[in-house]
Amino acid sequence: MTAKSVIKLAIFDTFKTKGDELTGEANRQRAIITILASNVNPAERTRTGISQRIAKKQEIAWKNIYSGIFRDFDEILLPMKIAEENGRLPLKRGPRALQKIGIPYYHLTKKGILIALSISEITDRENLLKEFFSKSESTEKEFEKILSTLLKTSPNFTYSILQKYVKAFCDNKIKDLLPFDLSKLKEISDESLGIQKEFFKAFLKLSKQEKQDTIKFLNKIT
Repeated sequence: MTAKSVIKLAIFDTFKTKGDELTGEANRQRAIITILASNVNPAERTRTGISQRIAKKQEIAWKNIYSGIFRDFDEILLPMKIAEENGRLPLKRGPRALQKIGIPYYHLTKKGILIALSISEITDRENLLKEFFSKSESTEKEFEKILSTLLKTSPNFTYSILQKYVKAFCDNKIKDLLPFDLSKLKEISDESLGIQKEFFKAFLKLSKQEKQDTIKFLNKIT
């Protein structure tokens, strides 16, 4: 395995011949992060517990996906500091040494929480955003107020910004996710962001009647 593959987060990877369909690795990593981002008990945040939750949803044997999940933790999530050990659960059975040290369960780091905010399967984004900014440095907090407001008024737009930010990192278009700085998006060429900016600026200049007419028009096509 090359160094590049070790540091590659695959949550946005798609099949080259199947359009936008996510790869198995992408879906697996997204599922792991989604579970760690949810309020589940420690037993469900062990590698076995995560395997069982994913397998139950997919209606397959958990042992069939355990090796992939083990690899995701050891080669991606832990080295990249997306997840970290949150504690250990005692074992009543198995090798004595393992009973003594227990089995680890995990949670998301600050970086992991930011990545979770970019995943469409995540539902509790408002609380995750609060948790992220509770861990943030003062230089990162300039984005807190506007993103918190936008999340309430335009959740899909806010999600798309966070998704573009994290995806740019996954595609090696920006070097680091942290410190959190959305101005890094200026480093990438994204036509959709330019279009959205143009629309917002133009909409603010419209009269009240023109705004109403514009909304009526958009309601007809979306």
